[in-house]
Amino acid sequence: MRNIRIFDISERQKVFDILNSRNEGDLSEIERTVSAILSDIKKIGDASLFEYTKKYDGFDIDENNIEVSAYEIDEAFELVSDDLVEIIKKSAENIRAFHEKQKRKTWIDTDGGIELGQLFNPIERCGVYVPGGKAAYPSSVLMNVVPAKVAGVPEIIMATPPSKEGKINPLILVSARIAGANRIFKMGGAQAIGALAYGTNSVPSVYKITGPGNAYVAAAKKQVFGKVGIDMIAGPSEILVIDDGSADLKFIAADVLSQAEHDELSSCIAVVPTMERAECLSEEILAQANILPKKDIAMKSLTDYGMIVVAKDVKSAIEFANEVAPEHLELCIKSPKEYLSMIKNAGAVFLGAFSPEPLGDYYAGPNHVLPTNGTARFSSPLNVDDFIKKTSVIGYEKDELEKCYKDIKRFAKEEGLDAHAKSISIRFEKGNE
Repeated sequence: MRNIRIFDISERQKVFDILNSRNEGDLSEIERTVSAILSDIKKIGDASLFEYTKKYDGFDIDENNIEVSAYEIDEAFELVSDDLVEIIKKSAENIRAFHEKQKRKTWIDTDGGIELGQLFNPIERCGVYVPGGKAAYPSSVLMNVVPAKVAGVPEIIMATPPSKEGKINPLILVSARIAGANRIFKMGGAQAIGALAYGTNSVPSVYKITGPGNAYVAAAKKQVFGKVGIDMIAGPSEILVIDDGSADLKFIAADVLSQAEHDELSSCIAVVPTMERAECLSEEILAQANILPKKDIAMKSLTDYGMIVVAKDVKSAIEFANEVAPEHLELCIKSPKEYLSMIKNAGAVFLGAFSPEPLGDYYAGPNHVLPTNGTARFSSPLNVDDFIKKTSVIGYEKDELEKCYKDIKRFAKEEGLDAHAKSISIRFEKGNE
């Protein structure tokens, strides 16, 4: 790869065509495989769950070893250095403090004989899926479990795939205890989502499932939605960096690559003010990519979905960003707060050259589970409300209902719902006053 594609902002349709092409793969085989797995879990339960775990994870699991023991968690703390445990604790505390500000209380307003309000109750049992395999993502544990804990969820069930030896990465276990997960099960993939959704003899069913995963996990979450709630169908990582010419190009290149190394389908876009700067940035990105351990993944991402867009001013760049609705939006510009009110569609906004995306991934406190594939146009980061149910409260005294019952009766009649109308009017018929 010699360089990254460069477009003028007037060619924005080419950019959108490239972004949209990420979703053009045929997922029908994955959907069929997942459907069969979920059906087996629902009908057969444990035996099917154990069989799929043996098949896909290589571990011979049963009812006696599927759940992580307290001893295994204690052992994990012995394997993780004290300084790293402290870093995880600091990160968890930042996440907890941020999400505490999102909490809302039950409210009821009283006006004469009318009472209206909302009850806020936590979901009683939630499932959190944490990817495993070759990499460990303790940050995913914190970002899913901590908000659920802040919301007051009484029982948080975590699922993560085991190694062939039946082990869970110690960082995952340490993070789970610090965050407050109640139970942890050694299971991954679509079979884990099925077990959480339908329940088995060994695994309790939950009411909502959150957490990232591969295409099979995403398809499983999509298929069990309705039986349980889900957070979102997360796609590949995305970043859009806006540069006004004031930031160090090395910073911008590094930030672009922070997402390119995630996945070959990651989308990485930088918006710069001149063609000359675009060409310099392209060279810097490639120079840094060449020395990455995950060079092949980053290069594939940059080749297929990496782009540099030339926009003459910050306003035009932000208008373009609102159209893209990226997962991560960095404003590597002077006085970024002056432009914050212009941002309409983004999962998270990072202000200034010293607020790089990984700050949000690991430490600052806002959630890193963010809408992707343009869904920031209508959805939000994972938050405390995702673990809360809202129940409306309606209370009318007789005198208040009498003032409006004829209007309600008329409304119901217009909709052809006579029993609705009768339910209102019967209270004021002769003999029932």
